[in-house]
Order: sequence, then structure tokens, then C-alpha cells
Amino acid sequence: MTVDPRIAIPSGLSPAAFHRRQAGAPVLSCAGETMGTSWSARIVAAPDGIAARIQAELDRVVGEMSHWAPKSDLSRFNRSEPGRWQPLPVGFANVLAAALEVAEKSAGAFDPAMGALVDLWGFGPPGPRAGIPDAAEIAAARAVSGRAHIEQDGRRARRTAPATLDFSGIAKGHGVDRVAEMLRSMELPDFLVEVGGELRGEGIKPDGQPWWVDLEPVPGSRLAPIRAALHGLSVATSGDYRRSFAHAGRGYAHTLDPRTGRPLENQVASVSVLHPCCMLADAWATALSVLGPEAMALAEREGLAAHMVVRAGSGFAEHLSPALRTMLG
Repeated sequence: MTVDPRIAIPSGLSPAAFHRRQAGAPVLSCAGETMGTSWSARIVAAPDGIAARIQAELDRVVGEMSHWAPKSDLSRFNRSEPGRWQPLPVGFANVLAAALEVAEKSAGAFDPAMGALVDLWGFGPPGPRAGIPDAAEIAAARAVSGRAHIEQDGRRARRTAPATLDFSGIAKGHGVDRVAEMLRSMELPDFLVEVGGELRGEGIKPDGQPWWVDLEPVPGSRLAPIRAALHGLSVATSGDYRRSFAHAGRGYAHTLDPRTGRPLENQVASVSVLHPCCMLADAWATALSVLGPEAMALAEREGLAAHMVVRAGSGFAEHLSPALRTMLG
């Protein structure tokens, strides 16, 4: 049986927006690969060569903050001498500042300095491991992990211990924002940009419609879909079905709880966050996933439009923040 979608409309989608459409203009679709995943874009009245410019911008993001690329600025930072201040590119500095802010507001549910634990569980550049780490290994990795070991002063930062940064929970969203800002600087106001499932929509399509996007459904869930108008709005989703591994008949999700150093066990299947900034939507989706259903109180305090799906026996339960309920009318 087909279930009609619930419609989420941002407050910024006013009648005036529809009068600014570029009626009859072509919509270019282009795509490529970045950050170990894919990207795509739909752009109204795009000039020739735009795909190459998008790829170049995303390549710059990788060059700044990929922990998989040994020559990236992030990898160099992770090899720097503890205690020594390191200069940062503007994008790197902005992402680190945002990550530390979300870490503080979420009481450590999101943490950008988890590289040692990510590697330990087989989700980092060293690759998958045989078996799972024991308590002593986890304790050792936790001792050199966490935001408490990172200090930032504007365009510079330093490690106070051998902690390593991992921007996996925020870099894709930042990449979306970088492309979006590049397009806006080129006076291309109408587009939908996606990197690895994280999206940002601006403006209006030539037919007068906003960029309609369904929030990513949890496989096997029969919950009514939510269809959002991405008009000056981004959406990011963190799901336990995206990446995991099995050991001794048990699945382990890729999202780690910084407070325990272990994969999540709170039955959260997915969290989607709608926010004007895709970078922040990305980070908050991870933080709320770690916190579980009680995170809805934090989402309300922060004014976040959030949708959480939790496994409940053989089915699923959902939680909607007040900001999202307002968008749904």
C-alpha cells in the first residue's frame, strides 16, 4: 500500500520566491566522485564547465580535510608535534570550530578528535580488523582521543596529546556548503547539490517548484515518508544501515559513541536533520544519533528540525522535534 508523504515546508518559502523563478531555463545535471562516495548537482542555467569547477572545489575539500589522504592538511595536522601550533586553511578552521561547538553543545556526543577509536574499530584508513577490540585497547585509544586534546585559536590549532582528528561526521556536509557557496558566488541561485546523500537546495526550479526531497527512509520501515522543500535548506542523515560490520553474529554500526569508545547500542536506526547549513545538519545528525531518543530535548533547545527512527522490537518508532512538526504544519 502506498502511503502519502508528509510535506515539510520551511518558513523561508514565501510566495515571493515563486516569482523569482527562471521560467523555461534548462536544468543541468552533473555528477562525480569524492570523499569515497559520489556527488551530484542539478543547476538552473548553468554555464559550460560547471561540473569541472564543482569537482575542483570538492578536490580542495579533500586536500584540506581527508584523513585518508596522507598529504592532506588534516593528515599533516594529525602528525604534528603535540603542543606546537599549526596554521589552518580557512575551510579547515571553520569545520574544526563548528565541530568543537557541536561537541560542546552535545556534551561530547559528537567529537571530531576520534581518529584513534575510528581506526581501532576498523573504520579508518588502516582498514577492517579481524575481531573486535578488547577493553584494554579501547581504553588506550580513548586516552588519546577527544576534543579536550585539541585547542583552536582562529586560523591555528594544536594537539595537546597524540589525538587525531576525523571529520567523517561533518566533511560531506561542508563539501555541499562549499559547492553551494561557489555556485552562489557565480550568480547561480537555483540548484540542488548532494554529496554522499547529504543535500542542500537553493532557489526555485524553472517550473516554479522548490527542490522536493524525501528524507532517507530506513530499510524495512513502513513509516510515512517526509518530503521536504529544500529552499535555503539542507538535510543530512545518519543511519546505522549505511556502514557496519558483523562479528560473531552481531552487527556493529560505524557510528561510535565518544563517551564509551564503542559502536552505538541505543537502537537508533537513523536521524535526519534539516538546517540551512549542511555542515551543521551533518554534525547534528551524528550527535543526535549518539544521544538517542532523549536527544529530542536538545534538538528543541537548539531549534533543530530533526527526525529520528528507533528500532522497537520487529518495528520502528519515530520521534519528531518541535521545529520539524512546525514545518509539517
